[in-house]
Amino acid sequence: MSEFHDIKTRNGLADFLKIPRNKLSYILYIKGTNKLYTSFEINKKNGGTRKINAPSEDLKDIQKKLAEALYNHKKKKKRGSRDKISHAFEIDKGIITNAENHRNKRFIFNIDLDNFFDSFHFGRVRGYFHKNDHFSLPIEVATAIAQISCYEGKLPQGAPSSPIITNLICEILDHRILKIAKQYKLDYTRYADDLTFSTNDKNFLKSQSELYNMVSEEINRAGFKINDKKTRLQFRDSQQIVTGLVVNKKIHVNSVYYKETRAMAHHLYKYGEFKINDKPANLNQLEGRFSFINQLTRYNNKLDGEKHHFQCLCSRERQYQKFLFYKYFFANPKPLIVTEGKTDVAYLKTALKKLYKEYPNLITKKSNGKFDFKISFLNKTKRLKYFMGIFQDGGNALKNIYAFFDSKKSDNNYLSFFKKTSNKLPINPVILMFDNEIHSGDKKPIGNFLNHTKLSEKKREDLKHKNFVDIIDNLYLLTIPLIGDKNECDIEDLFEDSVLSHKIEGKEFTKKDKYDVSKYYGKEIFSKYILRNYSSINFSNFRSTLDRIDNIIKTYRMGERGQDTVK
Repeated sequence: MSEFHDIKTRNGLADFLKIPRNKLSYILYIKGTNKLYTSFEINKKNGGTRKINAPSEDLKDIQKKLAEALYNHKKKKKRGSRDKISHAFEIDKGIITNAENHRNKRFIFNIDLDNFFDSFHFGRVRGYFHKNDHFSLPIEVATAIAQISCYEGKLPQGAPSSPIITNLICEILDHRILKIAKQYKLDYTRYADDLTFSTNDKNFLKSQSELYNMVSEEINRAGFKINDKKTRLQFRDSQQIVTGLVVNKKIHVNSVYYKETRAMAHHLYKYGEFKINDKPANLNQLEGRFSFINQLTRYNNKLDGEKHHFQCLCSRERQYQKFLFYKYFFANPKPLIVTEGKTDVAYLKTALKKLYKEYPNLITKKSNGKFDFKISFLNKTKRLKYFMGIFQDGGNALKNIYAFFDSKKSDNNYLSFFKKTSNKLPINPVILMFDNEIHSGDKKPIGNFLNHTKLSEKKREDLKHKNFVDIIDNLYLLTIPLIGDKNECDIEDLFEDSVLSHKIEGKEFTKKDKYDVSKYYGKEIFSKYILRNYSSINFSNFRSTLDRIDNIIKTYRMGERGQDTVK
C-alpha cells in the first residue's frame, strides 16, 4: 500500500486518492476550485454569525478522500504526548475529553487565537506539505493539495479537509507550548483556536505574566495572533468554563443551557413546536441537546462508580427519557410496530414488499422502484435500552414500554402527562406484536405480558379470537394467528414448509436459541435468506397479520384522530 512519501506527481496524487486523473485536472485547472463553493452564515452560540464556505459535491468528495488519507497517515505516526493535546476534529475526542483535563483545578488560564482558519493561507498549506519531514512532497503535489484544500487563498470553514490540515500544521506549535507548560507545572490542551492551561500550583499567579509572554512569542512565531479580548484567568471559587463546559468538580453544561433545553421541550409538548435561536427547530435538534447533556451525566456517573438501571435515572436523565417516549410513542409520525424479536421486522417488511399492491395504507412503491413504508418499526437502539429498558429480544421490552403508558407511579405515566400537557391524544397507534403462545399461560412472553397488564377477561377473549385488542388509548396488542390445527404459532410458522426446510450449506433451519452450529442455522441467517429471496417466496399466511395491522390503524384513526382534545 502506497504512502504519501511515494507520491511524486499530481497524477500520482490522483491515483493515491483513487480519483480519476482527468477529474482532478478538470476541477483544479478548468473549472477552478474557487467557483465550486456556496457561502452562508450560521449563528454562533454566544451571538454573532460565522461564515461557512461549503464545497460542491465533486470537490467535497475529493476533500473527504484527502482528509481520510491524512487521518490514516497521522494515526501511523507515533507522537507520544502530542496526541493528547489537540481535541478538536479528532476521532474519539471532543469538548468533553478536552475539558476533563482541566477538571477540579485551582487555576484555569485560557488564550484564544484570532481568525484561526484565516491564518492558514495557501502558501502556508503548500509549504507545510512540501517541507514537513513527515511528508516532504514535491512542490507540484504540495501545490495540488493546497488547491484542493483552499478557497480564495485560505482554508475554508465547511470543507472536510480543513480540520485535519489545521491540526497537522499546529503540531509543532502544540509541542513547543507543551514544553513551556511543563516548565510551569501546567496541563495544556488545544481545541481548535482555544488554548487552555490549568494547574493546582498556588504560586501560578506569580508566573502568569511570564508564561503568557513566552506562549505569546511562540504563537506569533507560528503565524497566529492572540485575541486579547478572550484571554481570561478563572479561579476555583468561581464557575470555571472550558470549551463551554463547567469543570469545577464534575463536568456539566452550564445551568442556562439545561434550562433552555427543558423550556424548549415543554413548549414542544404543549404546542407541538419550538424554536432554537428564534428559528423553528425539529425533534432531532432537541434530541441532540438532550443527548449532549446525557453524555456528560453518564461521564459523571462513571466517575462516581454508579450503576445504571432505567427505572432509577437522575432528574436530567428522566427529562431525556420523557422526550424519547414523546418522540417514539406519543408524537410518532407513523403507526409504530414493536416486535418481540429483532428478525420479525425483516419478515414483515418483506411480506409487505411482496404484497404491496394489497396494502396501499401500509406501503407504496415509487416510480423508481423503491418502497415507501407508511408504517414504522421500532429500532431497538442502545439508547432506548439504557433509558427505557427496551432490549433487542424478548417480551420484557414490550412490558417495559407498557409501563410508561399505564404506570402506577404518576411521574412515570408519560402517556397521561402528554395528554394533559398537550390537551390532545396521539395521532398514530403503537402496536406491540407477540408470538401467539397464549395457550402456555405466563410461561411465555405473551402470557407474562397479559398477567402484568391485568387485561380483562373480555379483552383476553377478544385477543384469542381477533388476534388484536386495544390496551389503552393508542396502545394495541397484536398476536400472530394460529395456523392449521396448531395451538401455538410464532412468526416463522407463517412461512410454508418448503421455505422452513431450506438448507444453507447443508445445514437446517432451527428456531431454537441454542443449537448445534455444525448441523443448524438460526433466525439471523434465515431472515437474511428471506430478505434476499422474498420475491420468490409465498407470503399468503402473512395476510391475516397485515390485515389486522391495517385494521388497527383505520380503527384508531377513525375513532381517535378527529378528537383534537382530551375529554
